[in-house]
Amino acid sequence: MAKADRLSRLDANRLVLEAEYTDALVAALRIAASGKWGLFDHNKDRAARATIAPVIENLGEIGEAIDKARAQLGMPQFELQQEFLAARGPVGPQAVGEPKQARAWLDRIEAARAASPVPEAG
Repeated sequence: MAKADRLSRLDANRLVLEAEYTDALVAALRIAASGKWGLFDHNKDRAARATIAPVIENLGEIGEAIDKARAQLGMPQFELQQEFLAARGPVGPQAVGEPKQARAWLDRIEAARAASPVPEAG
């Protein structure tokens, strides 16, 4: 029973961390959608990197904690983080700008939230 309780607490903590990650990403996406470049690191601009570094570091720390919990629970890595990491970096000349990309991400996350509201953990 102790193991089941521990796993239940770990899963509840995972849900809280995933919500925290999503909220932090949404906040960063809103800033990017308003015209601030750097979140997706498309231009390799040093000033933009320095400005966004604390946000990226925070998302990375939360994401690592989520993936550690998921591994202990036998679950795959946190898909939202993997998709975000894959979306960062250089892009071709025909790619949409970061503000448009951020808006598309926001629309997708908000649609997913509306389709399946997450119950309160705890």
